[in-house]
Amino acid sequence: MAPGHVAYGMRASYGLAHITPDTIMAWERGLSSPTSAELAALAATLWCSPGDLMGAATTLREHRLARGLAPEDVARGAGVEIQTYLRMEETDQWRGTERQSAGLARTLRLSLPEFVTVTGRADELAELLRSAVTTRWQGYVRPVSKLLAVEKRDIEGPLRKLHDEYQARMVRTLSWGSGAGADASGHAGRDFLDRILDHFWPTVPNISPSGV
Repeated sequence: MAPGHVAYGMRASYGLAHITPDTIMAWERGLSSPTSAELAALAATLWCSPGDLMGAATTLREHRLARGLAPEDVARGAGVEIQTYLRMEETDQWRGTERQSAGLARTLRLSLPEFVTVTGRADELAELLRSAVTTRWQGYVRPVSKLLAVEKRDIEGPLRKLHDEYQARMVRTLSWGSGAGADASGHAGRDFLDRILDHFWPTVPNISPSGV
């Protein structure tokens, strides 16, 4: 479909009289972005979902738009007042309780990595994981499971695997020799810790936050 066809469809079917071919081309070139209503109309005109037109969602608003939900739907599902939700979406800072966070995850159908990113918990999780792999992982089962809002039993295996992988990597590099081996071990350890979340997520089962 040419920009003119898309613009005509949005005007004729959804009453968006201000949409012109230039509007469509500006969106395509990244010079401007559609509003929530415009995105929904654009997706319907192109026979796809709003999420199909977006990149990987990272913010509350992007996840909501990708699901085609109104703010009221998300607020109701999360159990927060609509004005409270709108403020959190505007500032992109989620401040809900554990139960509300679990409701948000269910409503937006968030995976655990998406949940951690949207609720601003990535840095805190990374610090907990770094401590878990460099000390006794058992002591971090509870804080990690609480942060992720999942059962402790769901996180014990992933933490143990992450700890074992880090320790095995350190042993392998140290075995290369006392001098160069120590330098290599330090580099390998720092690299692993810097990318701790990349190592963690593949070990986690496909579960959703439950608000425990």
